[in-house]
Amino acid sequence: MIKNIFRGIRAYSGTFKLISELGLWKYFGIPILISLVTASLIGFAAWGWKDNVANLIDKIWIWEWGSETFHVIGEVLGVVLIVAIGFILYKHIVMALSAPFMSPVSEKIEAHLMGTDLEYRNTTFMGQLWRGIRINVRNLFMELFLSIPILLLSLIPVVNLITTPLLFLVQSYYAGFGNMDYTLERHYGYSESLPFVRKHSGIATGNGIVFMAMLFIPVVGIILVLPLSVTAATTETLRLIHSEKKV
Repeated sequence: MIKNIFRGIRAYSGTFKLISELGLWKYFGIPILISLVTASLIGFAAWGWKDNVANLIDKIWIWEWGSETFHVIGEVLGVVLIVAIGFILYKHIVMALSAPFMSPVSEKIEAHLMGTDLEYRNTTFMGQLWRGIRINVRNLFMELFLSIPILLLSLIPVVNLITTPLLFLVQSYYAGFGNMDYTLERHYGYSESLPFVRKHSGIATGNGIVFMAMLFIPVVGIILVLPLSVTAATTETLRLIHSEKKV
């Protein structure tokens, strides 16, 4: 597992060179726009709703003394909760809507690395979009199912030392899952892709760790996160697919 996580991270090396060599930057225009708009909306929501969340948290503290301090803590926790849920929504919205633009990128990388005489499933723009929505809606509910209890536990002092990295790993896994599916959709049906990613969860997590880390870089991270993460996921997913087909 640990070895595969590092393998997923190492797959990012050489992504800039590969994108430039194949002239793929032009395919990322619309996905980058989707990414910027989605991130902006979530950022405004976090700022605008923090007081509402803080007021709800205030009701837990029934005493007068310390109420102002508790309100400030509530505002901080409100921002953390909204941003954490925002990250979850951001990933799945962007990856679902970007599917028709990312799949051709993945296909061109595969043709470059594996040759053009390959046999795989033919898919259409609408088919890719529907697959992206279906995968990401499913992953969204699974991630929320796991993340909400972790977020609630993170409100407990000391316990949050464990829940914070755990939440990051959960989000990383589903980010990597989405990035891998741009390649998987040409080779496997929906039901076949789920066990494939579970089998290679370390690769997905490693890819997603860098994905999530890049989101903390203002503006630049949001612009580059999809091009780099999709390219890295494609190269590693192709290696896994073709190694399994040889067995």
